Amino acid sequence: MNNLQFTSPIFIIAYKELRDSLRNRWILFMGSIFMLLSLSITFAGSAVTGELALPPLVNLMSSLSTTAVFIIPLAAILLSYDSFVGEQEAGTLLLLLSYPISRTQILMGKLLGHGVVMFITTSCAFGSTAALLLVVGNQYSVAEVLSAFMQFVISSNLLALTFVLLGYIVSLRATEKAKAVAGLLFIWFMLVLIYDLLLLTVLVSDVGFMDKQLLNILIALNPTDLYRAINLISIDAHRSGSALSMIGDIDLGLSVMYLLMLGWISGLLVISQRIFSHKPL
Repeated sequence: MNNLQFTSPIFIIAYKELRDSLRNRWILFMGSIFMLLSLSITFAGSAVTGELALPPLVNLMSSLSTTAVFIIPLAAILLSYDSFVGEQEAGTLLLLLSYPISRTQILMGKLLGHGVVMFITTSCAFGSTAALLLVVGNQYSVAEVLSAFMQFVISSNLLALTFVLLGYIVSLRATEKAKAVAGLLFIWFMLVLIYDLLLLTVLVSDVGFMDKQLLNILIALNPTDLYRAINLISIDAHRSGSALSMIGDIDLGLSVMYLLMLGWISGLLVISQRIFSHKPL
């Protein structure tokens, strides 16, 4: 019975995506980037002040989330941009649909496989940093480090799934891989850079109409700001005194923000499924 379960088309496609990522060294490459990024911020981030010292956990997680919010969506885009348009150009998508398998199973199999790939890269990289931090950082408690990094890994993977699904939507609509890359880079630029920069500008300028309710709505409309808010609130980042910590002043609870992230994933999954089901081949 268990063997039959794992011969499901969803698991077969997921295994194929995982195997492809291992074969083309994608997991090794992105895992190395995440690990170098995490270790550099953790153990060398204080070098700009003229000394080497481990930062307070609040400052460390704030710096990690601020940097990861740029890198993780980009990694997810690079992983998913050719998921459909690439296979359509190669003719393998039409071949795949000739088998007794539904389009929903193909979509879910790809999402499961890419989700596992992102989980492996993020958990290994950031988990290794947490382990080293516990070994050399006597000022940190085990509970604080584990709680902070578990929250960080979970939210990072939710953000990654959001951009993987955005990659699917663009890949399904694009006619060429080059157009898919260009479209996704534009989305990344608008969500990660422009929207975030404009929101921070409004926060810092202290515009009179910016009340808590409007701030909640603006943050909920962008998954990258939800990701930043989750990590800032989970570590009580308002104590750090930075401009970014004002995002942590919203009155949404962690559970609500996680539900909003899941809402983004569910909504994008429904859109992807509908586009795929009506896509002519």
